[in-house]
Amino acid sequence: MKNKKLYILAILAIAFSSCKKELDEVNINPNAPEVAQPDYLLTGTTKATVDSYWGVTNNMNSSLLFVQHWAKVQYTEEDRFIYSNSSFTALWSTGYAQSIAGFNKIIELGDAQGNPNYKAVALVLRSWTFLLLTDAYGDVPYSQAGKIKQFVTPVYDKQKDVYYGILSDLKSAQAALDPAAKPIAGDVIYSNNIALWKKFTNSLRLRIALRIADKDPAKAKQVIDEIQAEGGAYIGSNSENAALKYDVSPQQNPVAASFETRNDYRISKTIVDKLASLNDPRLPVYASRTENPPQGYVGIPNGSTNSEASAIGLANSSKPGAYFLDPKAPGVILSYAEVLFDRAEAAARGFTTENAEDLYKQAITASLQQYGINGSDQITGYLGRADVQYDPANYKKSIGQQKWIALFGQGLEAWAEQRRLDYPQLTASVNTVLNGKIPVRFIYPGTEQSLNGQNYKNAVSSQGADLLTTKLWFDAF
Repeated sequence: MKNKKLYILAILAIAFSSCKKELDEVNINPNAPEVAQPDYLLTGTTKATVDSYWGVTNNMNSSLLFVQHWAKVQYTEEDRFIYSNSSFTALWSTGYAQSIAGFNKIIELGDAQGNPNYKAVALVLRSWTFLLLTDAYGDVPYSQAGKIKQFVTPVYDKQKDVYYGILSDLKSAQAALDPAAKPIAGDVIYSNNIALWKKFTNSLRLRIALRIADKDPAKAKQVIDEIQAEGGAYIGSNSENAALKYDVSPQQNPVAASFETRNDYRISKTIVDKLASLNDPRLPVYASRTENPPQGYVGIPNGSTNSEASAIGLANSSKPGAYFLDPKAPGVILSYAEVLFDRAEAAARGFTTENAEDLYKQAITASLQQYGINGSDQITGYLGRADVQYDPANYKKSIGQQKWIALFGQGLEAWAEQRRLDYPQLTASVNTVLNGKIPVRFIYPGTEQSLNGQNYKNAVSSQGADLLTTKLWFDAF
């Protein structure tokens, strides 16, 4: 009787196992891979990150307003710095949940497949993502970020430590990138060209070295010396710009996508007036003519009230130029012009023996040529203006002003550099709500207070009040 019961139990166990196996097989999608493919993941994660960088929340509705490249002609609350703790969630949520999580997975897959180039490219893009986050918020999760199985509530690392950490990561990525190793696929920045990734990596290291230069000049010089000792090259032409190449809808540039359905933004009066005063040939590239006669270039003053902006009117103010409204306009991450400005500054600081003035002129030339301004007379005439000349006694003013112009449209980077160099010196409207100040950081998402409360409190205690006006570590002056 006992044996009979055991036999029945065995039959039931086998039957259950068979049913479970059949159910498992039924639940497998034969058209979907069970393991993530690094090429598809690289494409999707890169696009999500660049979309966030060029998109509405982090660019058009915040940093481009702070740096007075753009202004609002309707619903002007953000241009008067009226924000809540839910206003700046997009960079945080995209950065951590999509970008860092996706790049970490590619790093893992690169290790599993023995492909160091996948791992290194993902490490470079993850480093850029962390740079965006710390430039905007200050102290952020870094060392424990993206390790959800280990750290559900990651600590916030000090901004200094985040910069030093990503510099170390980029040095490792540079060493791992190998044009002779296994190829990669799915790269929408450099079409799988590892040699160009090596140049981009060094250029990003140079950017970060200068970000910390006012706080730790010895470390900044060390980074630049290391790049030179490695024999590393930087981005060397506009054809080598780090940029995502957009296409027609639904893969269009986020700026073009916004203007397809909304009409909230105009070019800022601040930059229109500056370009006009310099007779800068980039003005008709950066701005469209007004719809109403006399069809000139008219910017909206930043910080206008709704009634003030309405009084100027949609048809009497300039949208961004056709170049930026083109669905295929590239989403630039780091340009040749920026690299030349960075090299000029490194020379001006005594970090290198290059000629700062020559590099400054090359940088302006590269920016003009980036937008199709190639006429030698135009370029020579512009460089010859007294108000464009390089001033070695105040390199921050010369480089700061021209870099601000060259970074038009890249709100987050332009804002970081304006805070660091303190040029151009911008003025807040009397209509703004920060007592004459312009925001110098994003406030943390309100969800951090409830989901990661203790670490949020520790960050605020260390860094300062969670306000738009609390200066960050890198912002020394």
